Amino acid sequence: MNNNQQTRRRIVVLGAGESGYGAAVLAKDKGMDVFLSDCGAIAPKYSEKLTAEGIAFEEGHHSLDKILSADEIVKSPGIPLDAPVIKAAREKNIPIISEIELAGRYTDAKMVCITGSNGKTTTTMLIHHILTHAGIDASLAGNIGRSLAYQVAREPHKVYVVELSSFQLDNMYDFKANIAVMLNITPDHLDRYGYKMQNYVNAKFRILQNMTSTDTFIFWKDDPVITKQLQSIATEARMLPFSEHQEEGSDAYIDAENDLIFNTPGTCMSMPRADLALNGLHNVFNSMAAGLSACVCCVTKDAIREALSDFSGVEHRLEFVRDLDGVRWLNDSKATNVNSCYYALESMTTPTVLILGGKDKGNDYSEILPLVKEKVTAIVAMGKDNAKIMEFFGPHMAQMADTHSLADAIEACRKFARPGDTVLLSPCCASFDLFRSYEDRGTQFKDAVRALKNSDN
Repeated sequence: MNNNQQTRRRIVVLGAGESGYGAAVLAKDKGMDVFLSDCGAIAPKYSEKLTAEGIAFEEGHHSLDKILSADEIVKSPGIPLDAPVIKAAREKNIPIISEIELAGRYTDAKMVCITGSNGKTTTTMLIHHILTHAGIDASLAGNIGRSLAYQVAREPHKVYVVELSSFQLDNMYDFKANIAVMLNITPDHLDRYGYKMQNYVNAKFRILQNMTSTDTFIFWKDDPVITKQLQSIATEARMLPFSEHQEEGSDAYIDAENDLIFNTPGTCMSMPRADLALNGLHNVFNSMAAGLSACVCCVTKDAIREALSDFSGVEHRLEFVRDLDGVRWLNDSKATNVNSCYYALESMTTPTVLILGGKDKGNDYSEILPLVKEKVTAIVAMGKDNAKIMEFFGPHMAQMADTHSLADAIEACRKFARPGDTVLLSPCCASFDLFRSYEDRGTQFKDAVRALKNSDN
């Protein structure tokens, strides 16, 4: 495409969050006619930046005449595929892509891409930590960090470590991962996928699109959904599976001495599981995936061991808040699905008061019921509508509370918790009924817990 053709190309960006703003800047820098539309209110930090960039935008509504004049639309991952504006664009056969797809057109940087139902953020940040610790020019992008498109436009790096949700993968077509990591697949966002698990699985496996024999696919071999899907699809990518125990073909596993073993074509190393910075079996898997990614990037054994042992963790993921009256409070607000809560409960070693609730995404709570029976002394439901939680767990729990605000939920937890217990916010649900985001939920929870007074004050 020559520059004159590019100048005439009209790009409409839907959504003015981090990804939308970044896409608009990249399109502008490439000489395109850019218009951004957001049906909600645009955060001041983005509206001010858009104005400073001279990018035309609107908020509070979608002007279809302006949107449907686009040659191509860049859609925020938060906009559902059945939204009226998306349906209207499809009727006019306007191509709809993601910010990640747009960014990939204008960079030759190596892409390390991570997806899965749980552990994405931890693994993404852990990979980034290992690479930067080893002196590699790597940057975070996707669901965390700065917009990939913005970085490609203004802050280029040699490697991008990109967390990808199924929503972002939905509108990626030519983008290619050099290293693709798939942690697990459990039911999540089924409300977005017609309540059909296979639709969600198909979205996740789009991460393998366009991979060649020079690329690498790292995945959890013990996951039955991944294993089944791999029987029906083909990829040229080299496969590096990891598993809990040594199995035929596994490139990372835990041996009989409780050491992590990495055994790839280029690296053979071990490190004691006790040396890992992150606790819990789920974090062992995250560490395996991160370590294998680092091996593919030719990071030295010592650098991998050091980085896996000094990583500081992820905010809102089993984050310690405080001890109060002998009770430990943990913020796991990022647990927005049942499987994520399962891993949190699996790591609990003390009696637990569990806070559940929020916007249900088609949850099946039977997965965590055995752990709830074993480890949970009380459940506090926190949401606008807690009927499903109360009905499911009611026959199994002697202590439950139906609350509709954070303050009431914390008050109930204080009544239930005894010295030596843990209060765990691991909601299983999205946050949008009472909060702006899981980050907002976690931050409000931490602030409220830190403001509590000792019972003897």
